[in-house]
Amino acid sequence: MKVVEPKALGFWMCVALVVGNMIGSGVFMLPASLAPYGWNAVVGWVLTIGGALCLAFVFARLAKAFPQGGGPYIYTQEAFGPSAGFMVAWSYWISVWVGNAAIAAGTVSYLSVFYPGIATQTGLHCAITLIMIWGLTIMNCFGARLAGGMQVITTALKLLPLMGVILLAAVVLGKTGGSTVLPFHASDLTPVGITAAATLTLWALLGMESATVPAGKVVDPERTIPRATLVGTAFAGIIYLIVCSAVVLLTPADLLKSSNAPFADFVGLHGGGDAQLVLAGFAAISGFGALNGWMLLQGEIPYAMAKGGVFPAFLAKTSKRGAPVRAHLISSVFLTILVTMNYAKSMVELFTFMALLATAISLFAYLLCALAAVRLQMVGRMPPSRSLIVVALVATVYSFWTLYGAGAASLWSLLLLVLGLPIHWLIKRVAVVPASE
Repeated sequence: MKVVEPKALGFWMCVALVVGNMIGSGVFMLPASLAPYGWNAVVGWVLTIGGALCLAFVFARLAKAFPQGGGPYIYTQEAFGPSAGFMVAWSYWISVWVGNAAIAAGTVSYLSVFYPGIATQTGLHCAITLIMIWGLTIMNCFGARLAGGMQVITTALKLLPLMGVILLAAVVLGKTGGSTVLPFHASDLTPVGITAAATLTLWALLGMESATVPAGKVVDPERTIPRATLVGTAFAGIIYLIVCSAVVLLTPADLLKSSNAPFADFVGLHGGGDAQLVLAGFAAISGFGALNGWMLLQGEIPYAMAKGGVFPAFLAKTSKRGAPVRAHLISSVFLTILVTMNYAKSMVELFTFMALLATAISLFAYLLCALAAVRLQMVGRMPPSRSLIVVALVATVYSFWTLYGAGAASLWSLLLLVLGLPIHWLIKRVAVVPASE
């Protein structure tokens, strides 16, 4: 008799999955990266939220038409074939471990509030980053249960520092009447500044597609996933807009530009030293929790693709505990190389570069998914929808625009994607069967 796996994820759990995967250390470091842009950053946030909602709408409609698990990989494969599906899977995997470098850098940055030597000694912050990465790698190699327990604890603490900053900003505005806000001058708004800021802000919204990946475990996926994707993206976007704008506009730019813990410095400036330490602690915990969750994914993604015959078969081997140890190890090796190659950068520089690189790589997957929505309608695989065509085309233009805004990071991301072509060619040439568990 066939055993039917219970579907445990309802609407609010899917919303939590989307929001939880978006909120990590990224938002806590973004004000330092956005400080040079002033009001351009606010406009960038508005455009990013609009673009992200267009992408979320595309994912929502694709998920309704193809409710099976796999998300972007499935949609692209259905539209353009296995090779395009492989490139999306490859780009998604790369974006995860590159993004983990940014999350780790942001987490370690907030630890510098407690031990300033982390910020001044380049080798020290690199060493702590690598210790954190490999500590979580080892924990994930012992199985998902241990990592999942850690995730439950840290997820519960994620929203507290963000709510605290919003309340403090409201108090400051109430006391000063807005006199402390950075003055707005229309002449300061520039296309270059807005584009650069919008590309950086998209980093914080990566993960909008999270609810589409475990579709097989979702209750009524045709309805639940589309709604959860849109609601989760809108909620996270609004929170980010309010929080980051408050920090950027109520803190002197010179202080933010060199800050290794911008939220903590904002709280220290307006709320006192003790509050600064509390905020820094919560931010570090939030970053650590996000890194733990994404470290789990960076092993599970190549493992799942290997089982499907898309990635090399040796990555499909699991331990006695059921953990894809080989996939975890090879992902963390690449992550280590990336962090070590950039260890000489300051923590803000390291975070900014990694965030741009991860964003640029993700945009290739988002771009292909937007084009997939158009293609699948043209060939009759999806119900015709004029609104979806328009939104998908807007999402396509938005993806190209933000890729342009990423600058050199787009070229690096393109190089990383090209490196996947010989692997795909070898997999197609050599017929292999995934290793049995």
